[in-house]
Amino acid sequence: MEGMIETVIMAVGLLLAMVLVYAALSGPSASKEGSRRLQSVRFRHSQSAKDRVEAQYRKSLAANTPRATKLAGSGSRLEVLQMRLKRTGKPWTVAQYLYVSGGIAMFMILFVFIKTGAAVLALAAGILIGGGLPHFVVGWAINKRIKNFVTRLPDAMDLLVRGLRSGLPVTETLGVVAREVPGPVGVEFKLVTDRIKVGRTMEEALQETADRLNLPEFNFFCITLAIQRETGGNLAETLSNLSDVLRKRAQMKLKISAMSSESKASAYIVGALPFIVFILIYTINPEYTLQFFSDERLIATGLGGLTWLGIGAFIMAKMVSFEI
Repeated sequence: MEGMIETVIMAVGLLLAMVLVYAALSGPSASKEGSRRLQSVRFRHSQSAKDRVEAQYRKSLAANTPRATKLAGSGSRLEVLQMRLKRTGKPWTVAQYLYVSGGIAMFMILFVFIKTGAAVLALAAGILIGGGLPHFVVGWAINKRIKNFVTRLPDAMDLLVRGLRSGLPVTETLGVVAREVPGPVGVEFKLVTDRIKVGRTMEEALQETADRLNLPEFNFFCITLAIQRETGGNLAETLSNLSDVLRKRAQMKLKISAMSSESKASAYIVGALPFIVFILIYTINPEYTLQFFSDERLIATGLGGLTWLGIGAFIMAKMVSFEI
C-alpha cells in the first residue's frame, strides 16, 4: 500500500519536474530573433514611407503595452487583484474580497468537517471553494463587462467618425461619446475626458484606460490615435476602417463560438459527470463514498482519476480555444 502511494507521489513529482524543465529550456527561437533584429534595422534606415509607418506602428505598439500584463508578471498579488476588481466596474475593494473569501472558506471548513469528520477534506474544500468561488464571480463580472464594452465600441467609433467629419476636434468627440453611448463604453470615455480636463494628455488618459481594460480592441484604438498624431492623415477614415475591422472581429468570434459550442458542451458534460455520480452515490450510501477519504487505495485511485480528468479537460480546452 505504501509502495503504491510512493509511486503516485513520484509520478506526480516527475511530471512537475518535466514541466519545469520544459519551461526553463524553452526560449525564443534564435532564427526568429535574428529575423526580428534585421527587420528593425531595415525599418530604421529605410527611406520608404511604408517602412517608416510600419516602424512607427511597432514603436507605438511597444509603448502601449498594457500595464496589467506587467503587474501580473512582476507586481504583487494585491496589485493584480486590485486591477481585476477595477476591471469589473463595480465598487469592490480588496478588503471586501478578502473578507468574503475568508468567510466562505471558514463556512465550508465547518460544514464539511461536521458532515464527514475528515479534517483534511474540510480544509481542502474550504481553501478550494473559498478561493475559487470569489475568483470565479470576479472573472464572470469582468467577462460580462468586457463583452458589453466590445459590443458597443464599434458604435462609439462610428460616432467619433461623424464628429470628426463635422469638424469637431478629437477631445470634443470623446466627450460626445461619453454622453451618448450607454454602458461601460460611455463610463470609460467619461473617465478619459475627465483626465484630459485636469491636465493629462490624451495619450496618457487613453493609456490609463487601456491599462485597466487590457483589451486588444481598445489597444487598437489607442495605437491608431498615436500613429495618426505622429504621421498625420485622415483620422476619420482610419477610425472608420477600425470600426469595420472590430465588427468583423466580433463576427468571427461569434462564428468560432458557434462552431465550438458542441465540443464545449461535451467537455462540460464529461467533466461534470464523475462529480455528479459521486454526489448521487453519497446521498444514497454515504458510508461507501466516505471510504475515498480514509482508504489509502481509494485515495490513490481518486487522485489518479482527478489527475487524468484534469489533463483531459486541459487538452479539450486547448482544442476549442482560438485566438483572433
